[in-house]
Amino acid sequence: MKIKGLCWWIITLIGIATVINYIDRSAINIMWPYIYKDFGIADADNKNALALITTFFMIAYAIGQTVTGKMMDAIGTKLGMVVSIAGWSISIALHAIAKTISSFSIFRFFLGLSEAGNWPGATKSNAEWFPPKERAIAQGIFGAGASLGSVVSAPVIAMLYLSIGWQGTFAGIAVLGLLWIVPWLIMNKTTPDKHPWITKEEQDYILDSKNEKTKTATETKVYSWRQLLNFKATWSIISSRFFIDPVWWLFVTWLPTFLKEQFHFDIKQVGAFAWFPYLMAAIGGIIGGYYSSRMIKKGVDAVAARKKAITIGSVIMLASLVAIVLMLNQLKDQPAVAIGLISITLFGFQFLIGNIQTLPSDYFNGKNVGVVAGMGGTAAVIGVLITTWMVPVITKTSYNSFFILAALLVPLAWLSLKYFGKKDFNAS
Repeated sequence: MKIKGLCWWIITLIGIATVINYIDRSAINIMWPYIYKDFGIADADNKNALALITTFFMIAYAIGQTVTGKMMDAIGTKLGMVVSIAGWSISIALHAIAKTISSFSIFRFFLGLSEAGNWPGATKSNAEWFPPKERAIAQGIFGAGASLGSVVSAPVIAMLYLSIGWQGTFAGIAVLGLLWIVPWLIMNKTTPDKHPWITKEEQDYILDSKNEKTKTATETKVYSWRQLLNFKATWSIISSRFFIDPVWWLFVTWLPTFLKEQFHFDIKQVGAFAWFPYLMAAIGGIIGGYYSSRMIKKGVDAVAARKKAITIGSVIMLASLVAIVLMLNQLKDQPAVAIGLISITLFGFQFLIGNIQTLPSDYFNGKNVGVVAGMGGTAAVIGVLITTWMVPVITKTSYNSFFILAALLVPLAWLSLKYFGKKDFNAS
């Protein structure tokens, strides 16, 4: 049996895994403003408690980004993704039996450790299944999964919470990941050079475009972590993700709390409105990937095309964040305008992030790709940890500082990418 466009089936499954990933991780952020009193937490300690739980998740996520990146290179994306999604499905199910903040935090730690594998796994899979000129759009589809997961999670989690409570919600969404494993194992039998279902035309297209004639994966030099840190390309990925990823997580973690405190939304209203920014983000991810892929097909160097897309996304983000800062006091009675501007911000983020996440496979080949992607993910998490603990402090009286912080991070990410990426090269 031969399947045309097998690579698109693979990336679709990874996109679905990412949807599930974000449903699982978003559940606590959506429900937290309405369940924290079940744990005996006072209103004044609400944000600090969420920051603590998020910290356990993010520390594990930081460790997991690098460790699972190495795992993907060692055992391959087929088994690596199974280990990751089975791990996070079990972890989210355990949330249902949490009785204290301590137990919640422990389960959150294991969730972060296993969920981290989705990103280096997806990056490595894209490098295996797509030639350079199509990797950004593939990464955009995968990135859109993160946004679509957030789109789905707001109404679904709100509905489940109102129907079966928070314990039932955690148990119910755990089933999704375990079901995903079945089609993944059936479809993703092996890499494209050996897959029995791939057509000869698609196989030749993928392998030839990846310069397999002159350099095979077995011939690619495998660098140690220390050696990889000698490359400016590595630092361009690490530094840019350290600054830019926290912007996304500021909204993923705190948007429901912001809507409740700023506009007095109940959970039904959060479910009804909080999905729209992530729908725009999903569109941004696909368009950003399409934009750079189209440029590459026209003959533009892959790294140059990625950087141009990153610049466009940065401009979009900065413009919308500055507008929020200037208008926030006037938006207290206009939640639709605030949500619209946040939507533009997240559109810009996903427009650029898929291109940043694709850079490891542009700069490196073989077993270096997953490691560098994981290192970038670890740096991103460190940045998120810092901003997570800043939020309870800077939002005590107003959310102005929240949006100012986000606005400052965007040019820092762009400048760091520009500085370390002055000399474009392939370190494979």
